[in-house]
Amino acid sequence: MTSPSILTNDTHSSQPNRTSSTATLVIVAHPDLEHSRINRRLAEELERRGNVTVHRLYEVYPDEKIDIANEQSLLLAHDRVVLQFPFFWYSSPSLLKKWMDEVFEFGWAHGPGGDKLNGKEVIIAISSGGSPSMYQAGGFHNYSYSELLRPFQQTANLTGMVYRSPFVIGRIREISDEQLEKYAAEYADYIEGAKAISGIRA
Repeated sequence: MTSPSILTNDTHSSQPNRTSSTATLVIVAHPDLEHSRINRRLAEELERRGNVTVHRLYEVYPDEKIDIANEQSLLLAHDRVVLQFPFFWYSSPSLLKKWMDEVFEFGWAHGPGGDKLNGKEVIIAISSGGSPSMYQAGGFHNYSYSELLRPFQQTANLTGMVYRSPFVIGRIREISDEQLEKYAAEYADYIEGAKAISGIRA
């Protein structure tokens, strides 16, 4: 392992039994979560602990028609926002991009009067098939995860959010069941507020 740097009526968002003072919303954006070994297990661990709200975006919006008011209400009700997704083509799955385009409205999330996200924490949690050595200068992908996630960091800057270190799981096809259980526990610990355990798992 190396280290780098509620408001909803749908049935696909779990409600927390909160033990932390920081209300946390985890947006899980996987287009086929049922068949995802990694992202499904991470979400299940969070739901098992019951300390955060898990919001499964593709299950809530199978038609991709986003209820902007509901999503904004969810964001307002939480202090920390986690965007969990598989790293597709150096970015997020399309529905998460659409969600950000529509929910982060001008005058609400940015621009004059757009201060609703100010001070909220944001954490990016991604899964990737590549090894850490592939994500560096001279490696197969040429750039580090931190560099490739810059658009999310700048979105946080623009909206006044506090960008926390990302949580990355690499080489997902090689991870044993035992490793996955360890990573799921570490992920939940980090999301719930534990210190100094962000970074790359591979």
